[in-house]
Amino acid sequence: MAAVVPAERAEAARALMIELFPEGFEERDLADGVELAAYTDAGGEERVWAAFSTVSSARVDDGWDKRWRDFHRPIEVGRLWVGPPWETPPAGLEAVVIDPGRAFGTGGHATTRLCLELLLELQPSSLVDVGCGSGVIAIAAARLGFAPVLAVDHDPAALEATSRNALANGVELELSSADALVGALPPVDVIVANISESSIRQLRPDAATGAVIASGYLESERPALAGFDAVERRVLQGWAADLFRRAE
Repeated sequence: MAAVVPAERAEAARALMIELFPEGFEERDLADGVELAAYTDAGGEERVWAAFSTVSSARVDDGWDKRWRDFHRPIEVGRLWVGPPWETPPAGLEAVVIDPGRAFGTGGHATTRLCLELLLELQPSSLVDVGCGSGVIAIAAARLGFAPVLAVDHDPAALEATSRNALANGVELELSSADALVGALPPVDVIVANISESSIRQLRPDAATGAVIASGYLESERPALAGFDAVERRVLQGWAADLFRRAE
């Protein structure tokens, strides 16, 4: 199922697709706009028709469920290499090997890259990864020397994937099944939350937290975090990430 939208509507269309297909979708630049596509069933097709005025659909060949690997490409961010287990990391970089399983992401999404770029600017200290997904950020943080690292998610599949990936990468993480938007967060120096703009606003960092890296939202969105100042912003492919510092 695919929808083609003009470039000026791409940000809003991406946000809709995230709501419809949080497990992931494909994006392809065209001469006249952007094509957004997802593998789905009849129910998903109906949702896409309701969200977009012009869509197209086609039956896919057998084996489509394995072709998703083609869309998980490794990335290099500073001294980090992040990629799936069927790719070979280059020598000289800190390798973070991620198999997403049923959780979101092998690290190639723009928001993950932006979070890692900002993480590389911080001194290693204690850290919590809010909405850890498949564990990319938490494992990368451990590779960079952050400790202890706590990975939090309310989805059992995410915690399962994070645990498996941490073991495969030989790093130690503390895992917690919790809704990070309810109650105060643990007393750590750094919070990384690659979630959504509305969720960022609901975070309640502990008084010990001095820095928050936030992402998961579009470039047009600018979340605020009580008690913190936004000191740096990175953007990529229509997505954004912000570094917040405790206000003095």
